[in-house]
Amino acid sequence: MHSDIPVETHPLYQSLSGQTVAIIGGSSGIGLAVAAQAKCLGADLILVARDAEKLRNAAASVGGATQIVADISATAAPLSMFRDVASLDHLVITAGTARLLPLKEHGADDLHGVMAERLVGPLLAIQAAAPLLRPGGSITLTSAQLSSRPIGIGAVMAAAVAAVEAITRALALELAPVRVNAIAPGMIDTPLLDHLLGDNKSQVFDGTAASLPTRRVGLPEDVAQAVLLLLTNGFITGEILHVDGGGRWV
Repeated sequence: MHSDIPVETHPLYQSLSGQTVAIIGGSSGIGLAVAAQAKCLGADLILVARDAEKLRNAAASVGGATQIVADISATAAPLSMFRDVASLDHLVITAGTARLLPLKEHGADDLHGVMAERLVGPLLAIQAAAPLLRPGGSITLTSAQLSSRPIGIGAVMAAAVAAVEAITRALALELAPVRVNAIAPGMIDTPLLDHLLGDNKSQVFDGTAASLPTRRVGLPEDVAQAVLLLLTNGFITGEILHVDGGGRWV
């Protein structure tokens, strides 16, 4: 934790004791940080990811969790991933890669792949989870800063995450009293960006940090704290919570 107040004693957060939190994409990065903080609040965890070994390691690192190996972008996987789950209190979806290429370099498979990971897969997972969610429970989706501040090679990703924000608002009405929200992270130091930026990571991070009002890039724990707020505050729904260090404004 990168905070003066441990999450388990933070006055903003209610206990999750006795509640089940399913995290799709829970084996690394933001999803794993959410798992760790939810566990501190007493949650029973279900972690979903496509890599079985990473999933086992993640579950061990947070002190135990039910593990479901599934790929949210696969056609039928999201509909069946909760077939052995009796009930849920919260669903968090952080899975999804980042593909930042000019539109001309996207083939049809690439376009369908981005939408499968960022939009279709989450919608199918919500279809599967919704009957299991208790009234007053929650769904938290993941958008990105690209939805409000696109970059020159991010049109496809910007379209996908903007669609996530649209369905967040619509599902907050359709699925009520289950609450539906989304987080929109900016530049966050995750394994996803290790892969995306490669050897340029330090240079990109230094330049981004200098431009941000916070003077640093984000950590997975920063975003996880925002997710925990959405899980535990029963009066927030239909909200897009930006965790970007002020990146939309610079």
